[in-house]
Amino acid sequence: MPIPPERITELHYISHVKHIQSILKRGILSHAKAARYVVVSIADPEVQELRALRAVPQGLPLHQYANLYFDARNPMMYVRREGHLDICVLRVSPEVLSIPGVVISDGNAAAGNTAFHPSPAGLQYLEEESVFAEWWNDPDYFTKRENRRKRCAEVLVPQLVHPKYVSGAYVSSAEAEVTVRRLTPNLPITVRPYLFFR
Repeated sequence: MPIPPERITELHYISHVKHIQSILKRGILSHAKAARYVVVSIADPEVQELRALRAVPQGLPLHQYANLYFDARNPMMYVRREGHLDICVLRVSPEVLSIPGVVISDGNAAAGNTAFHPSPAGLQYLEEESVFAEWWNDPDYFTKRENRRKRCAEVLVPQLVHPKYVSGAYVSSAEAEVTVRRLTPNLPITVRPYLFFR
């Protein structure tokens, strides 16, 4: 079943905590725009090499979009789970789905078989049970691989997501909350271990 619009109450951006202040000042930047500001990257270099070669059909190169997830409890977070104290998930208003030029990918945008659709109409091409699945494992290698791809469906926003759309942050623990609150005392912070596979 497609994702009903009411299911999307927020979107997620996974970030190293050291970037929070910059994001709240400049916004969530595309890979290309963020290059000059990145202090610590949590991105997979191999995946970024793939993304550098891809472009959205009738759109921009992939690295010129800021990418958001429908749910940050996904394969990327699983790979980074041991570094949870240094990671936060920024909560982004679903209003960005209506920004002109926004694109929805039906899986990880770096994957060769991922399709791209204009937002918000593109929501109809996403499978709710896949995008919000608790797990993506399967005995069959190819099924597991496809599950992983779909679980990382993205919202691609041209160039940047303005700071006004960032409504709060999730962290993995009380310890992480202290760190983030020190950096941004006015941002609402919620401790949500489950999101970080804790």
